[in-house]
Amino acid sequence: MARDTDATMPPRMNPAPVAVVELAAADLVGPGVIHCPNPKMSLWSTHPKVFIDVASTGEGKCPYCGTVYRLKPGEVPRHGH
Repeated sequence: MARDTDATMPPRMNPAPVAVVELAAADLVGPGVIHCPNPKMSLWSTHPKVFIDVASTGEGKCPYCGTVYRLKPGEVPRHGH
């Protein structure tokens, strides 16, 4: 029986997105990355902090909670210092 999940991740780590967060380049905390959980999330629902690359493709998905982080149209991540 086929499963409707990404074969590279276990099903428990591949949840459907629960939120989409649009980011400005200034929101990135490192060279093209953002961290999840983000400061707006409730403390009771947090998981270990993970850093998600959004510069490579313009978006990234948290493997724990499924939140999708996406650069706003026209935003370009800064590289270097």
